[in-house]
Amino acid sequence: MSPDPQRLQYLEAMGVTAWVARYRLPNARPTPACEWEIPAPVATEPPSERLHALLDEAARPPSPPSSSTPEVTRPERHLRPVARGKARALLGEPPDEARESTSPELQADPDTTPAPAAGEALRFIVQVACLDGRWLVMLAERAAPRAEQARLLANLLQAAGVIPEQFSHFEAYHWPQMEGLPVEAPLDEARQGLKAFLDGRRRRGWAPERVLLFGHDADLEAILALADGHCPTLALPAWQGPSLSELAASAEAKRALWPQMAGWRAAWRGDRDEVQGEAQKDNDG
Repeated sequence: MSPDPQRLQYLEAMGVTAWVARYRLPNARPTPACEWEIPAPVATEPPSERLHALLDEAARPPSPPSSSTPEVTRPERHLRPVARGKARALLGEPPDEARESTSPELQADPDTTPAPAAGEALRFIVQVACLDGRWLVMLAERAAPRAEQARLLANLLQAAGVIPEQFSHFEAYHWPQMEGLPVEAPLDEARQGLKAFLDGRRRRGWAPERVLLFGHDADLEAILALADGHCPTLALPAWQGPSLSELAASAEAKRALWPQMAGWRAAWRGDRDEVQGEAQKDNDG
């Protein structure tokens, strides 16, 4: 099971809003939890200072139990490090492991050196659209294509024989979805986030069959892992070429692109015929 921070990232990537009940709905059956009285605050220090004090108190090692009294195992002790890490993340502080790794006393003793701090998340922004819900068009750009770039893309597709009936608007997808969360496996988490985003768009009729990537971005290319006309991450045929900005500014880039588009017409028709053939087989069966 994914931890809560990753689960929230995937839900946000899929366009699913996580809701937490805080108030009793109108005409809902009352419960004791909703009728609890909130005690008046007695502390005068700011909330952040009280939270720091609680974190420091939780970080202290427990006192050894008496020999005559058996120690009682409490589930909260197992949850305390996790809650403490989330609280420090909300305060904008590094987790306990990162704080302890900078301590000179711990660095001097190899036996007490903690595990290395979590890695840094990959960062990228990509503009995504889908042709007839079949071909993914990705632009390694921070902003949606301008009007002249959109016209250039439409002309390129038409010249290549790819004429979709519906061309969805480009929408930006960025990673990470939430800042300040611990990262254990940057590449795997980014790939899972992108897959969750695309799975969420299946409700809009997206069923990707091929990937067209315009432009270059090191992190995005590492996530897609394009090689020999294939995208292992999405298990789809893939193509990568220059960005629309480069194509718009260079006639030589347009001429170099033309031979690469030779098979697009056949692929567009072939993918459609294959899908229709599979549907016909299902109907016949």
